[in-house]
Amino acid sequence: MNKDFISIADYSKDELEAIFELTKELKEKTRRREEHHLCKGLTMAMIFAKPSARTRISFETGMYQLGGYALYLSPNDIGIGKREAVKDIARVVSRYNDIIMARLFEHAHILELAEYASVPVINGLTDYNHPCQIMADIYTVLEHRGHLNDLKVTYIGDGNNVANSWVNLASKLPFHLVLCSPSGYEPDAETLTRAHAAGVSQIEIIHDPVQAVKDADVVYTDVWASMGQEAEAEQRRKIFMPYQINSQLMSHARKDALVMHCLPAHRGEEITDEVIDGPQSIVFDEAENRMHVQKAIIVKLLNKA
Repeated sequence: MNKDFISIADYSKDELEAIFELTKELKEKTRRREEHHLCKGLTMAMIFAKPSARTRISFETGMYQLGGYALYLSPNDIGIGKREAVKDIARVVSRYNDIIMARLFEHAHILELAEYASVPVINGLTDYNHPCQIMADIYTVLEHRGHLNDLKVTYIGDGNNVANSWVNLASKLPFHLVLCSPSGYEPDAETLTRAHAAGVSQIEIIHDPVQAVKDADVVYTDVWASMGQEAEAEQRRKIFMPYQINSQLMSHARKDALVMHCLPAHRGEEITDEVIDGPQSIVFDEAENRMHVQKAIIVKLLNKA
C-alpha cells in the first residue's frame, strides 16, 4: 500500500481488490456486532474545509468501531491554506494523530498535506476527485451483482470530481464506462487521456442520454452544481435538465439496471423521487458502504491487517 489514499489511480488492481476483501470482512463483523478494534488507541484528525454529513458520520463512526478516536476539525478550527500554511498544518497534526482525513476544495492542498505529513493522509474529497466515494460505489455494485464482469456503467451529469474518480477507476479495473454530459461539461481531459492510455477499460463520451443508458448495468448521477458553484446553479439547471434520471430515461436501460447517486440528492433535478426511491435504487446501500470501505482503507494504511 502507498502511504496515502489520494487517488484510485495510485493503486494497482490487486491493491484495490484487497481493500474490497477487507471491506467485506469488516462489514460482516459490524453486522454481527463483533468487536474489531484493529486501531485501538489510535487517533484520526478529520480536517473539513467543505462540510459533509456522510463523510463525517462514516469516518467518525468507522474509527470508533475500529477502537480508535476521530477528531472533527471544522473550517473554523483550521483555515487550511488561508490562516496557516498547509505544510505547517501537516507537520503539526502529524505530531498529534496517527492518520489524517481531509475534505478540501483545492486538490493541490491534499497533495501538499500528504507530502509534508509524516502519517497517512486520506482524501475525503477535493474539487478534482472523490476516491472513497467511488470505492464504496464499485464495492456496492460488486455486492449486488456478485462480480464485475461485463459491467457497463453510465455516468450522467456534470463531469465533476465524482466523474473524474470513475475515470480513474476505469484505468485500474476493466469495465465499460460511458460518460454523458452536456458539451463543455465533460470530465477532466488529462484524466481521460491517462485512462485511455492505460487501455484497461472501454471509455466513451456520449452526449445523448438515451443512447448513453442503452444496455447499462448501472446508471449513476450526481448534483449538477457542486459546493462552490452555487452562483451557476440556475444556469446549470437549464442546461442539465435533459440529463435528469427519471423513469422515462430508465426505460432505455437494462430492466435490472442499478441506479446510484453519491448524495446529497437534489430531488426533482438530477433525479426524480420515483427513481431514487424505486426498486432499482441502491443509493442507500452505497451510502452505508462508505463507512465499511473507509474502515478498510484506514486499516490498510495503518498496517493493521
